[in-house]
Amino acid sequence: MRVLLFGTYERGYPRNAQVAAALRRAGVEVTERHQPVWTGREQWRAGPRTAVRLLAAEARLALGPRADADAVLVGYPGHLDLPAARRVARGSPVVFNPLVALWDTLVEDRGRFRDGSVAARMLRRLDRWALRAADLVVADTQANAAHFAALGELERVESCLVGAEERLFTPGDATREPATALFVGKLIPLHGLETILTAARLRPQIRFRVVGDGQLRGLLDRRPPNVEHVPWVPYEDLPTELHRATCALGVFGTSAKAARVIPNKAFQALACATPLVTADTPAARELLVDGESALLVPPGDPDALAAAVSRACEDPGQLGAAGLAAYRKHASEEVLGRRWRRLIEDIL
Repeated sequence: MRVLLFGTYERGYPRNAQVAAALRRAGVEVTERHQPVWTGREQWRAGPRTAVRLLAAEARLALGPRADADAVLVGYPGHLDLPAARRVARGSPVVFNPLVALWDTLVEDRGRFRDGSVAARMLRRLDRWALRAADLVVADTQANAAHFAALGELERVESCLVGAEERLFTPGDATREPATALFVGKLIPLHGLETILTAARLRPQIRFRVVGDGQLRGLLDRRPPNVEHVPWVPYEDLPTELHRATCALGVFGTSAKAARVIPNKAFQALACATPLVTADTPAARELLVDGESALLVPPGDPDALAAAVSRACEDPGQLGAAGLAAYRKHASEEVLGRRWRRLIEDIL
């Protein structure tokens, strides 16, 4: 089977890299036709230069030759790539891997546009149109699949977990630092940074290491002494961070989107056998069992988070091993590769 990974997708984003790796693990020949637009954090800032770059990229994609593949897979973010994908597919099925709805991210989560504004309404229409333009939509969780199905008025949306790039994220031999909770990610409302900082104040004897930057960075100006902030760490160094930490933190936001996603960092922690503490949500329950493979706490509850971090620090070995077992059973590259291959074979 041959699959063409197509569009302006962010090549280094874990979801895109992981799908390609999983398909190749399943024996699928994956080629790429990529036009870079969203490369680097600075490129996500909307403006005239980004618009011109995007229009030029879409023109080059649409004018490209017919896809020499059994299916065309549009990666994330790829809402605007669907017309070009349908043109080059010439009858072959087009699979859309949206990961998130644009309205959820830019309106509800990051607040770039006010709900009810013209821009917000346009984003919702774009979400609906892009979902309907594909022959198959694949979400990252069953909770998100149900959301996409309702949003696009679709009868069928499939799901396949994100997983972790196993060329990097594997169990390590490094000695874990005592009583250290690691958070890695963009500082956006989805992640619940304020909840994490409040939990840190409740447990001054535990060190919290926050790796990342973003919209809520200002909250760190008032961080307690036991919170260390590192704005950026190379992606290849994240496994080392996870191997050293006593436990890893997922997301704790209270939005509807937060309840539907399992973040990249959760899979990466599990793959490294690092104990995971994250919010108890419908999406998390698709993969994890509270008290066995992870510690799940109510979203936005700093007291519960502080107690869970203390518990994780008491016996990290057992919790980490159980989390790794859950990852290998449900989200390894081998498991996800078989899932992706079967989904694509079903529509051929």
